[in-house]
Amino acid sequence: MPHIDTRPSFRLERTGLELAFRRARLTARQWLTPSYVRLRVEGSELRGFDSPGSDDHIRLFFPDRVPETTEELRAAPSREYTPLAWDSVEGWLDLEFALHGADGVAAPWAATAEIGSPIGVGGPRGSLLITGRPDAWFLAGDETAVPAIRRFTHLMDENAVGTILVEVDAGHELPIDAPRGVRVEQVHRVSVPLAARLEEFTEADRPSGSVFGFIAAEQSIVKPARALLSERWGLEDFVAKGYWKRGDAGYHAPH
Repeated sequence: MPHIDTRPSFRLERTGLELAFRRARLTARQWLTPSYVRLRVEGSELRGFDSPGSDDHIRLFFPDRVPETTEELRAAPSREYTPLAWDSVEGWLDLEFALHGADGVAAPWAATAEIGSPIGVGGPRGSLLITGRPDAWFLAGDETAVPAIRRFTHLMDENAVGTILVEVDAGHELPIDAPRGVRVEQVHRVSVPLAARLEEFTEADRPSGSVFGFIAAEQSIVKPARALLSERWGLEDFVAKGYWKRGDAGYHAPH
C-alpha cells in the first residue's frame, strides 16, 4: 500500500455521559417504506435529553402493558437504537426502526403499538465525537444504520465530499439528504449486497486526505469493512461495527 502523507484534519474522541432513564409515550408514527418506520415519543422527562455523538446508542424499553412503577418499566424487554432527532426543551424524541420481521420485541412494538403507549428511554451513556473536519466521508450501512448516517450528514458542510452506501431491498430505498459533493448510492442486497460492494473499492478509490469511515450493518459486515478501511485504505480513525446479529435478537452493537 502506498504511504499517504497527510496531517489528520479531524480526530475521534470518546466522552462519557451521565446515564439517565426517562419515561415517554408514543405520539406519532410515519411509514417511510413498508418495512421502515419513524416514531415520535414525547414526555416531560425528555426535556434535557441530549445525544452529542452521531453513532450514539440509547436503550429503549418496551412494556407489554402500562407499567405501574418506573421499576416495572425498567424491567421490560429492551433493545438499543440510535436517536434520530429531539427537542430537549419541548421534550420529544424521533426514532427510526427497520422492521426485519414480526419476531422480536422492538419491531412489533414499532409497527403496532397504540398511540399513547408507554416507552422507557435509557442513555446514552457515552458518545464518540468528531472534532475537526474530515477531508472526505465514507459512510455505509443497512437500514439499521440510517439514523446514524442521517446524523453524520448534519455534520457535513456544503463543500463536503464523499460516498454514502445504503443497503436496502429493491423498491425500499431510503433517500439520504447530503451535500452535492457526497454521492449517495442505494445498494440492493439481493443483486449486490453491501459486503460485495465494499470489496469492489480498491486502494485507487481511496479519497485523498483525512477520510472518516463509518460502516455498520449486520455483524458479518465488520470483516469486509475493516478490510477496506484499514487494510486497503490505511485508515486509523474509523468505525466498523455490527448493529445486529442474525439469529440473535438480544445482540447489541459494541460502544
